[in-house]
Amino acid sequence: MTSGAGLFVSFEGGDGAGKSTQSRLLAQWLRAQGREVVLTREPGGTTLGQTLRDAVLHGEHVDARTEALLYATDRAHHVASLVRPALERGAVVVTDRYLDSSVAYQGTGRELGADEVENLSLWATRGLLPALTVLLDLDPDVGRARLTSAPDRLESEGDDFHRRTRLAFLDRASADPDRWLVLDATRAPEDLAEAIRGRVATLLAAGAAAGPAGDDAAEPAVAGGVEVTP
Repeated sequence: MTSGAGLFVSFEGGDGAGKSTQSRLLAQWLRAQGREVVLTREPGGTTLGQTLRDAVLHGEHVDARTEALLYATDRAHHVASLVRPALERGAVVVTDRYLDSSVAYQGTGRELGADEVENLSLWATRGLLPALTVLLDLDPDVGRARLTSAPDRLESEGDDFHRRTRLAFLDRASADPDRWLVLDATRAPEDLAEAIRGRVATLLAAGAAAGPAGDDAAEPAVAGGVEVTP
């Protein structure tokens, strides 16, 4: 059982950076402490999300705006059906990718405009942002060399695309250091896991001190993330 309000944590970074590994390690550590953990991903964290994942990453070619809308559709459903309910019952939600991936990949990589894509996702999620976003930063060439399966639509993009997305992640992290934890993804997996656990432990302790839903929060989900107005 959990005590206090839920906590929302996202993992971001380029392909091959180790997001799935670190998400899993964090979930294992939290469960060992008796906390309820919802380990999920975007796209693909729900049945509908898996259908959308197959379409956007492996289906027929779609233009950049359609791609952005498919990701936003998945995110809206993901938050409404899985993320918010989990936060409201006090769970820790750990997601492999969230809103910042769309801003980096579609907003900057596809050059649709970071602000436009961010506002789309904020509208889709009613302004929910994670309390913590872990950026596993890695040179795109190194990351793609780590891949062991056939590349999907985004992984197949050229060097300029992947450089733009990496810089977009770093720029967002530098603009909001309270939400972001930036780590060098070439570090040993256990070293990375320890750094992440330290930051999460601090947030959990702060949430417990604030009470079940924060001092003045209107709904429990707000205590585990950041509500913003699009």
